[in-house]
Amino acid sequence: MTAAAESLASRARALALEAGFSTARIARADAPWAAGAHLRDFVAAGRHGAMGWMEETLERRVHPTAMWPQAKSALVVGLDYGPEHDPLEALQRTREPVISVYAQNRDYHDLMKKRLKALARAFHAETGAGVKVFVDTAPLMEKPLAHRSGLGWQGKHTNLVSREFGSWLFLGVMLTEADLAPDAPETDHCGSCRACLDICPTNAFPAPYQLDARLCISYLTIEHKGPVARHLRPLMGNRIYGCDDCLAVCPWNKFARVSAEMAFQPRESLTGLTLAGLCELDDAGFRALFTASPVKRIGRERFVRNVLYALGNSGAGDLADAAAARLDDESALVRGAAVWALSRLDPGRFEAERAARQGAEGDPDVREEWALSSAPPGP
Repeated sequence: MTAAAESLASRARALALEAGFSTARIARADAPWAAGAHLRDFVAAGRHGAMGWMEETLERRVHPTAMWPQAKSALVVGLDYGPEHDPLEALQRTREPVISVYAQNRDYHDLMKKRLKALARAFHAETGAGVKVFVDTAPLMEKPLAHRSGLGWQGKHTNLVSREFGSWLFLGVMLTEADLAPDAPETDHCGSCRACLDICPTNAFPAPYQLDARLCISYLTIEHKGPVARHLRPLMGNRIYGCDDCLAVCPWNKFARVSAEMAFQPRESLTGLTLAGLCELDDAGFRALFTASPVKRIGRERFVRNVLYALGNSGAGDLADAAAARLDDESALVRGAAVWALSRLDPGRFEAERAARQGAEGDPDVREEWALSSAPPGP
């Protein structure tokens, strides 16, 4: 690489830090890579589940230049969101809901995009080079680019791991037409460790470095729109939005730090929540509680479904009233989840309700819940 490319790269990294990012590295955007073939295999195997947008945008995702042929370089930025407490500890408090670390305050996309745009404006003003910015809602594979840039490596759980920040980095990318000297790629430091694979409650990793999203609790609580398969519900525990298990258990987190970003600290209104209280949310209450939060995008119906599954997993019979109160919910999805939760919390009351309501339920999925929940549990 030329001295000019080295100088531009140094300036790009400096501008990223000035914009408020925790770290920044550079990769070639126009070089061949294997990530596109891996993505094709993932989609061909159906492991993307109901995320149809992955299939629809596949051709644009397989390589950065498939979306923007003029792209030569990628400035990959990271923003640290390290939690103050170990997320695994919250799983022991089964009467309380667990929301993934990244979703406990404002939607990170907003902050990342604002800073990326400021970075891009500054870089363009100094260089005149064309730029485009991306946070993960666009059809660009940030994690392989981050791996190539040296920001970290994709661990056996397929997520990025950083020697400096552990598992807790939000990623963004600025593609540019400018020639920037690339940083050296990071090497894989997972070694023989398989902690992230072994902790997964649903065995969502068919093999190291492979994920079947259809089994992932993050997918089930966020992307999956209908009733969750009955055999997976008990494995969800009290997780009501996302799952941090494979991230939180990574030994490299010993080098992580608590994020200094106030926007990523747990929102006060989301501390002290109870499963019983969340069951009572109507649509207006749900929207008010999760204003500007990523949780808001799944809607009240899916959210309360998740809460009811967690309620059923709590083992707390005194919470049966909260489940029973949702048996007449306007949403069939919520009613079905309430049936399952009540059957686990108070079988006697469940049987009484089933007898009283026989033939009254109009939705076939909910009727099936009544029938299957009354059957003896399988082996």
